Amino acid sequence: MTKDLIIVFVKNIKLGKVKTRLAKTIGNQGAFEVYSELVKITEFATESIKTDKRIYFSNTVIDTKWKNDYKTVQEGKNLGERMKNAFLKGFEDGYERIVLIGSDLPDIDSKHIEKGLENLKHNKVVFGPAIDGGYYLVGMTKMYHSIFDDKPWSESHLLEATLKELDHENISYALLETLNDIDTFEDLVASEFYKSNLVLQEKIKRLSL
Repeated sequence: MTKDLIIVFVKNIKLGKVKTRLAKTIGNQGAFEVYSELVKITEFATESIKTDKRIYFSNTVIDTKWKNDYKTVQEGKNLGERMKNAFLKGFEDGYERIVLIGSDLPDIDSKHIEKGLENLKHNKVVFGPAIDGGYYLVGMTKMYHSIFDDKPWSESHLLEATLKELDHENISYALLETLNDIDTFEDLVASEFYKSNLVLQEKIKRLSL
């Protein structure tokens, strides 16, 4: 067991259940193909890191993903509750620095995750800001419930509201590089992930014919 823990939140890749905003433009099958590629990127970004990992699926454990890592299912009524429960379990099990990431970031790599853990050696909390006003990574050295309680999930001021509360509570935090996730068709076509993935482009074109 390491002192550090990486938690990955993954939505089960089901038709009509992933990237629903994107699906409005490119259809459910197109959104399914995009999210499948994003999960591969997340898996690749974490596999070279020797730190302990726990993979939390939204509904059902998929054994073919993260083959050698601990896998389980998220528990909670909303995103905040599900993340909080995952952190609580990690701290209860003795981990001292924990970061949690999502699985829809085309530009994430191992360096972002490692920087998150490194920042926790000097700060109590760390965030990886997302361009849409949320965050793609959150890390803590102990449980700060306020980060997850009564927050405007999926709103553009989520991170701003969270940081304001941490400032008020005098809790030190660090911010990583800002990254863009893929929520809309505009996000998709503007990303290097899509521009450089000719196979994915061809699939999307075929599906839209």
